[in-house]
Amino acid sequence: MVAKFKNDDSVLRARVDQVLRRRHELGLGGLVGGLETVIMSVEPDRLKTAAADFLNTTGYFFGAPLVDDIGQGCVLELPGSADFLFRTRVTGARPFAAEPLGPKSAHLPGTRVETLVFACHDLARFVDIQKRRGVRFLTDGLVRSEASLFIQTAPSPKSALSFGFVQWLKGNRQYVSGRVREGDWSLPKPDKAHLRNIGIFDHASVRVRAQDRDDAIVEFLELTDYEFSMAVYVDNLNSITNVARLAGEPYAMVITSGLGEAAAGQEGPTEKFIQNYGRRIHHMAFRTERIEDTFAGLKASGMEFLLELVGSPEEGLKQTFSRPSPQTMMVNEYIHRYPGFDGFFTKSNVTLLTEATANQ
Repeated sequence: MVAKFKNDDSVLRARVDQVLRRRHELGLGGLVGGLETVIMSVEPDRLKTAAADFLNTTGYFFGAPLVDDIGQGCVLELPGSADFLFRTRVTGARPFAAEPLGPKSAHLPGTRVETLVFACHDLARFVDIQKRRGVRFLTDGLVRSEASLFIQTAPSPKSALSFGFVQWLKGNRQYVSGRVREGDWSLPKPDKAHLRNIGIFDHASVRVRAQDRDDAIVEFLELTDYEFSMAVYVDNLNSITNVARLAGEPYAMVITSGLGEAAAGQEGPTEKFIQNYGRRIHHMAFRTERIEDTFAGLKASGMEFLLELVGSPEEGLKQTFSRPSPQTMMVNEYIHRYPGFDGFFTKSNVTLLTEATANQ
């Protein structure tokens, strides 16, 4: 039973139309591009094991170790894809300290995807416009180095994410600059054939409360050039999977919520995930070729899954979810899109994948 209210796409789409008009009026159109970097915070004693786990379950390679005044980290990279910056925080403020945890995340209080960083070609102008709109940032001004200009929003009260924006000054991604120094360690890339089938970062899915669904989507659209693409309703699981995309960019933003506020004891998998883990990104999806062989190879390497492969060439997609990583609590999605498929998701796959999250 769903009580009190129910999300309605007609209401959302009216707000989305207003956002698009307002972006044009404010001169925000074209300022923000695609995803550059995913910043994942991990516990200080788990940095190397978390990075090694990521290298062993994706197509990414070790880029560079990093050290700054707050802690250390490393860049994991794959050509044509957003970078992942795993980092620790041993001093200084913790921006997400006030975000409630759940019984299944309390043992790793400093572990979460904190920030999604997008390219911006005129960051000073962007920040000026957004500040006049009332957007709050973690610093008063731009963080400057010889390689980049950077700023990030305060954690969102709607999505529990921070959104970062970077203007690269030398034409390419460069993390060692200013206060960020290069460390003295590295990790090897496992030489496994199935890992070569796993490609670029396709999307991440953040779990938000049902009552925050429209606000979380609108907030993301107000900060970027992305556009609302589709919503897949799974009524029997009280869940909506919402997709925002940017033309020409591989990364899509997925925001998943309940349809409405469920009565106690009637919560679906999305609400139960928030109860168990808190609001956060649930999974990261990677485009995968030869997905059957890759699935078998990952299983043989010890990875466990929440469900078998779902989908088919006829449906246009084949996907699966891993079990959460013990290092990051992150689920990996492996997704293969067959030639000719012009959608993003199918309702049948979304239903099965959403249902599988109850197995966490």
